[in-house]
Amino acid sequence: MFRLETEVDKERRILLSGRLHEDNVAASAGLRALLSTSAEHEVPLEVWALDEHGTLAGGLTGRTWAYWLHVDLLWVDAPHRGLGLGARLLAEAERTARTERACTRSRLETWDFQAPGFYRGQGYEEIGRVADYPPGVTEFILVKDL
Repeated sequence: MFRLETEVDKERRILLSGRLHEDNVAASAGLRALLSTSAEHEVPLEVWALDEHGTLAGGLTGRTWAYWLHVDLLWVDAPHRGLGLGARLLAEAERTARTERACTRSRLETWDFQAPGFYRGQGYEEIGRVADYPPGVTEFILVKDL
């Protein structure tokens, strides 16, 4: 018999993550090959654009792992949109991932009302989509060779 609980539990989450990682490494030669390499651990990557007053004009947050860049967030403040700032932020993240972290590919998710066309224009290709995530919205999964 098992008791199921739904509360947030940081210690259990850490334990669960560790156990899953151990099982995954045991089951995957690819994951074992990453051990003791620079790509073994997930490392944050952030690029910030500040205006002449030092105010945030845009930014990109992501992470690198397993020779991949994963872009989590990319945002440009409305007055600065359409000037190429988003493309510069993305290019700098890709350059850093490629030259300083040996990444060979990049991936991201975006919603239909956000920027799938922008990312396609930067060389990303759609490899999947999830309809109604959230309801009424389509999420796109895009990748790019670096």
